[in-house]
Amino acid sequence: MIVYDAEGQILGRLSSVIAKQLLKGEKISVVNVEKSVLAGNPRSKLEKYMQKMKRGDTFHGPFFPKQPERIFRRTVRGMLPWDRTRGRNAFKNLKVFVGLPEEFKGSKLEKVEVANSSKLKCKYISLSEISFALGAKKRW
Repeated sequence: MIVYDAEGQILGRLSSVIAKQLLKGEKISVVNVEKSVLAGNPRSKLEKYMQKMKRGDTFHGPFFPKQPERIFRRTVRGMLPWDRTRGRNAFKNLKVFVGLPEEFKGSKLEKVEVANSSKLKCKYISLSEISFALGAKKRW
């Protein structure tokens, strides 16, 4: 099992690396998801996610998540062949956590070098800020 730390990692780049490894059959856990970031203008990112939330009907969907761990899972799911059995089975091997659970306190947490946000020269917004703006019940 591979354990990734999403703190300070770019959401899309981290998700693409995880999706590729899931398709190879790896079991992956991701911690500190609320601290991952989305690169770009924060206002336009919020508008994009608000548009996804308001799309459709409240009873019939499509439904879009508000919590950061569910937004992360949805992002990875979009990078998998969800309409195939292979993609759905790969998605079952992904576990996502807000914060650092007790079971992973002593284990080695890996980071993806490609997804490091310290190299960003543009504005960015964290996943916790997006989920709070979407209407999540608590702030992380």
